[in-house]
Amino acid sequence: MEPLFGVVLGLVLAVASAANDSCTCATNKWAVCAQDGHGNCSCRLAGLDHLVDCSTLTSKCFLMKAEMLPLKEKRLWRPPQAVSDSDGLYNPECEDSGVFKARQCNQSSTCWCVNTAGVRRTEKGGRSLSCRELVRTRWIYIELTHKGGSDAFHAPDVTKALTELFESRYKLRPKYITAIKYDPPLIQIRLQQNKKPRWDVDIADVAYYFEKDVNNDSVFHSNSELTVSVNGGPLAIEKLWIYYVDEKAPEFCMRQLAAGITAVVTVVLLTAGVGIAVLLILRWLRTRTYKKFECKEMREIKAPSLE
Repeated sequence: MEPLFGVVLGLVLAVASAANDSCTCATNKWAVCAQDGHGNCSCRLAGLDHLVDCSTLTSKCFLMKAEMLPLKEKRLWRPPQAVSDSDGLYNPECEDSGVFKARQCNQSSTCWCVNTAGVRRTEKGGRSLSCRELVRTRWIYIELTHKGGSDAFHAPDVTKALTELFESRYKLRPKYITAIKYDPPLIQIRLQQNKKPRWDVDIADVAYYFEKDVNNDSVFHSNSELTVSVNGGPLAIEKLWIYYVDEKAPEFCMRQLAAGITAVVTVVLLTAGVGIAVLLILRWLRTRTYKKFECKEMREIKAPSLE
């Protein structure tokens, strides 16, 4: 009887283990998943009280916040290299929907305004800094180069492969991929999304997932290795650049532009002033010399004759 009980217990444990293994989040390796008493699998970000929809991409804001958690609070190990923009990785403030809050601050009470991609769009200031709205990033330009630049692919094959990649892996509908230009070894991709319907993924999240994949730090739980095949041949991505274009111009760019224009105007005015001064001095010297010569001639004419 005891051997039979042991066999049954082993089968139950094996089934339970298999059920737990199947309860994972395919689109987020940092999600902690568990089954309830009814066998339903639910996943949350480690350390955050937010459910994760594993049928689509997790918002970039939630991902960045998960990356900032101490390693001991994470279920999975994170490589030491971190994807960052020009300001580096920071611990963002997120709305309940997963979007970035318009104003972000760090621990030293320095604040700045961001766009929907979480990228800084103003100069940094103090806690009194006001961000009136979260400006949408509606265009994202992705530039990448591939290895073996001399072994060029056909442009239509590259366009087809990348469109299928973004649609199948990142759930991005092709209508948001507005242009792909191939000039070996450079590939340029333009994503455009003026408004994001609730059922669509955000192009900012897509760009972040793609950037993580290229940097060998994929967010996907399974199938984490990025492979791109162009007409049967591998497209090995070598370098990647991502540029964000908002529906309103960044404020710090306008300030820098104004400062640049002021500097140029100042230089032009100074140059013009110096030039005018030089011309006036030369004219004065020329007039003075002419008058001296004229007076000398007049004296010679008026001198009395000795004959």
